[in-house]
Amino acid sequence: MRKFYFPVLLSFFVITCTSDEQVGLEVTDNIEITEPQVSRDLEQIKEEGVLRAIMVYSSTSYFLYRGQLMGYEYELLRRLAEHMNLKLEIVLARDINDLINMLNSGEGDIIAHGLTVTQRRRQFVRFMDYLYLTRQVLVQRKPDDWRQMKLHEIEKELISDPIELIGKTVSVRRNSSYYSRLVNLQQEIGGKINIDTIPGNYSTQKIIKMVVDGEIDLTVADENIARINSSYYPILDVETPISFSQRVSWAVRKNSPQLQAALNEWGRMMRDNVDYYVIYNKYFKNERSFRKRIASDFYSETSNRLSAYDSIIKFHANRIGWDWRLISSLIYQESRFRPEEQSWAGAQGLMQLMPSTARELGVSDISDPDQNVRAGTAYLHQLWNRWESIPDSTQRLKFTLASYNCGYSHVVDARRLTRKYGGQPQVWDDNVEKYLLNLMYPEFYNDEVVRYGFVMGEEPVSYVEQILQRYEHYARLITAEGS
Repeated sequence: MRKFYFPVLLSFFVITCTSDEQVGLEVTDNIEITEPQVSRDLEQIKEEGVLRAIMVYSSTSYFLYRGQLMGYEYELLRRLAEHMNLKLEIVLARDINDLINMLNSGEGDIIAHGLTVTQRRRQFVRFMDYLYLTRQVLVQRKPDDWRQMKLHEIEKELISDPIELIGKTVSVRRNSSYYSRLVNLQQEIGGKINIDTIPGNYSTQKIIKMVVDGEIDLTVADENIARINSSYYPILDVETPISFSQRVSWAVRKNSPQLQAALNEWGRMMRDNVDYYVIYNKYFKNERSFRKRIASDFYSETSNRLSAYDSIIKFHANRIGWDWRLISSLIYQESRFRPEEQSWAGAQGLMQLMPSTARELGVSDISDPDQNVRAGTAYLHQLWNRWESIPDSTQRLKFTLASYNCGYSHVVDARRLTRKYGGQPQVWDDNVEKYLLNLMYPEFYNDEVVRYGFVMGEEPVSYVEQILQRYEHYARLITAEGS
């Protein structure tokens, strides 16, 4: 059977596993495009209705955990897009050194990424008001037997003053503000620090783990990143600062003053909202949550899995020729991967089957993940075949998903209305979806062409959009083969 990998309408992306607050990137030698190559400010963004945000895949910025999209920048971006009434489009950086080049070449409208505000960078971008303050700290390993030692004995073994770095080896990336800071620190303390350079494809979390494992002696990280990692690796000491406070912010092009002003206005509003601080604490202060994610088998930074049911989903997705990540997105929407889930209407299991549908499809135990997914995917395949008259595969997929949510007959009613009022009944976007929404109102659900009456159209329209948006993220961050 031919396998369908349904089209995902994404900007060009290549995943990288570092972030600026992790890398402390100092833009010095990597800026090629110094001036904006496009004229696209807030007015043009609103006209199109899409905000393109350049991001980096990292353990605090943007990642998947148990199928859920998470991250400090990601959560803030969602609120920003909602505030501006814009669709959010994520553009992942191919290389962290290219962030400003990507912005100025027009690949995105905003660098939604924790950039340290420096005079050098201000030559090429506009920064919004800073999001938070941090500082650089030394990351070092406590003695192996530190649990049996008294506090003053541990402290005696550790570097507690930057001057003690004279003659020591510190491992950091070459193109980072950490490297620059160590170079300047040598001048301040009047002695040489041996700066060992780490390859640029190593994430800060990986470098910190190298300290934990004794592969390197010392590194440098931003304090909020260092502290959250030390909560998982208690053998780490991150108490020695080597810099003053630094501002961390997002950036827009120099020729986007309207967008900068809008971001500042939104930022001021957010700072008056408790959510602003809850989100920060969630990713940089909540040690229990961080430890749980790091230890999980379903954390995209350390595995290529979405749920405990990946193998079942892959098997049954393959039987109908669909991408398993698309089926997973639907299952997350239906049950959050909880086989015991039951809706108010009586739908049950991973794919939220109604008992009558389950019986028709030969299910004896609706809560059994294998039976539930087998039947759910079979039902999806039936709906897909019923929409064979829709020539475009992406449109056909949207009709199929909407039918799975609210029923085939209601979608047929919406098509009848679309045809009656001069729309395109073969097209979901801005056509059939519009009349499905209209089926919430008496003048439409009482129309002579409508046979199945009222339906809460907002639900299937949102259902289709959310599943496909989530699938885009799954397709970015999880390989088709899985683990």
